[in-house]
Amino acid sequence: MSAPTPTAAARDFAAVDLGASSGRVMLARVGGGELSLREAHRFANHPVRVRGTLHWDILALWHGVLTGLRVAGREAGGPLAGVGVDSWAVDYGLLDASGALLGNPVHYRDGRTDGVAARVAEVLPPRELYAATGLQELPFNTVYQLVAARGSAQLAAARQLLLIPDLITYWLTGRAGTELTNASTTQLIDPRTRGWSRPVAEAVGVDTGLFPALRRPGDPAGEVIPEVLAETGLAGPVPVWSVASHDTASAVVGVPAAGDRFAYIATGTWSLAGLELDAPVLSEESRRANFTNELGVDGTVRYLRNIMGLWLLQECLREWERAGAGYALEPLLREAARAEPLRSVVDAGDPEFIAPGDMPGRIARACARTGQPEPRDAAETVRCVLDSLALAHRATVREAQRLSGRSVETVHVVGGGARNELLCQLTADACGLPVVAGPAEAAALGNVLVQARAAGVLGGGLAELRGLLRATAPLRHHEPMGDAGAWDRAAARIAGGEVGR
Repeated sequence: MSAPTPTAAARDFAAVDLGASSGRVMLARVGGGELSLREAHRFANHPVRVRGTLHWDILALWHGVLTGLRVAGREAGGPLAGVGVDSWAVDYGLLDASGALLGNPVHYRDGRTDGVAARVAEVLPPRELYAATGLQELPFNTVYQLVAARGSAQLAAARQLLLIPDLITYWLTGRAGTELTNASTTQLIDPRTRGWSRPVAEAVGVDTGLFPALRRPGDPAGEVIPEVLAETGLAGPVPVWSVASHDTASAVVGVPAAGDRFAYIATGTWSLAGLELDAPVLSEESRRANFTNELGVDGTVRYLRNIMGLWLLQECLREWERAGAGYALEPLLREAARAEPLRSVVDAGDPEFIAPGDMPGRIARACARTGQPEPRDAAETVRCVLDSLALAHRATVREAQRLSGRSVETVHVVGGGARNELLCQLTADACGLPVVAGPAEAAALGNVLVQARAAGVLGGGLAELRGLLRATAPLRHHEPMGDAGAWDRAAARIAGGEVGR
């Protein structure tokens, strides 16, 4: 379909996009057939461990947001038509009766949820929990975090719970709400009604009254309060819009697909791979395959599986840096491209790889444990990681098609991993399907597209928004190459239990 017809002149929008390793404020100009995006400010996101608990440094992130809005306002040279916030999922902050934050949010990789899923299963069997919420069982889902926090002084004192993008939006506007796409990752939302699942909440002892009213992408979230206007130098009024505040939901809006026969892989710290559907898939077979049904824009469902993603590579790089090796990524990727393909592979979904620390050692031990040769150097470790991720992408795309009945003609790779040409080519080879790589900034683009439509600058549905993306975003195309049988044999190793724990 063609790009959406603009309903107003081009305007400037700011997208606050918070990731697990960094945050950024992006400035976009949208309208009149134009869609341009540039980075106003990027800032690090460093978790902090205090007395055994891993926290997000939320005030440092807030400082980065304010700095970014100050830069965006200055570079725009005029009033902003909107601000929208997206971030990672599942984590939250607790507010007291006065609206004050009770403590730094706990990081989803903290160990407090160890064993909690098994405890929940005793009162709500996994089959029933999935039938009610459609969510993949991950040990850090919000429902497990809240069960782990039961009896804590903070939870007892809490009067409101705000997911991370809702917390930033609250600080911008003074108005609290719970955006739906992110709420759907809590394992407390019914994907059929798109409202809270009261039976689940009651069974596990979670008070959904802690959550403010639900908002949909495109709903107004308020205006930037005078205190923040003064801090950032923005000229008010500045509307704040609810966007698809789970960054993956925004990234899926930012998939430049033509038609509906596509799979997406939103790559970053995680690879979120799946299909965009009109209704959830709540079968027992889907649960056993560990697929999740998260909510998207315009009534869609993101039917996907969480894969460990570039976390494996990021942790390897961090470990080598700590050891003083100091490898540069691009030369390392060139060496990995020349390394022997599929020499050793690991199960990229193995829980063994969730925690930080000594990732190269854990990968080597996983290879040895399964009778495969250990990587001999950093390049072979990187090749093992990327081959393994491509195999995980292949398995997920194929299973999603089988379980949903929706066939796929093209795989779209968006997010930071779209810049990794080796990973994109290996994904095309493994899947046996063409891969379209880009845009790398899909989450920020999806964020501003929803804002621009809400502000009346753009019209149309997802197809029209994506038409504008295809017309303006730089994209790379990868056709499948090489020996398909080698990928089949490597996949059979994993399926046969030779690889993994």
